[in-house]
Amino acid sequence: MPVSFRILKSHGLTYVRYEGVATLDETLAAFAEFAQHPDCRPGLKQLVDLTAVQEVKFDFPKLMEMQAKKADVFMAGPAETLIVYLTNASKTSNMAHMILRSWEPFPSVVPRVIEDEAAALSILGLREDSIEALLATAA
Repeated sequence: MPVSFRILKSHGLTYVRYEGVATLDETLAAFAEFAQHPDCRPGLKQLVDLTAVQEVKFDFPKLMEMQAKKADVFMAGPAETLIVYLTNASKTSNMAHMILRSWEPFPSVVPRVIEDEAAALSILGLREDSIEALLATAA
């Protein structure tokens, strides 16, 4: 599946990685799996890695529908949810900014778009300066 996730419980973080062609159907399937995961909880920070995306197949109305479903999970408790989208300017920046706009109706979701890996991790309050190091420390 071109989208996968890993909950790093020790870091209070979900790492989501997209590869190849990003579609809403696969995103919905992965999110449904995430929502049923025993470690899923409101306030869990999200690092969404879009750097390996080659093509995007999203439409805005369907995206808004999906974001409402996500908001139900993210807003189930009193905590805000910080979501950092890691992009590469050439291919995924437009996708990330479209997703960013889709979160506007949901004030308890705090989305950010970042193009630098170390900066993305820093915003999430993590000590590691690379995703590789993050995944190694969470193993």
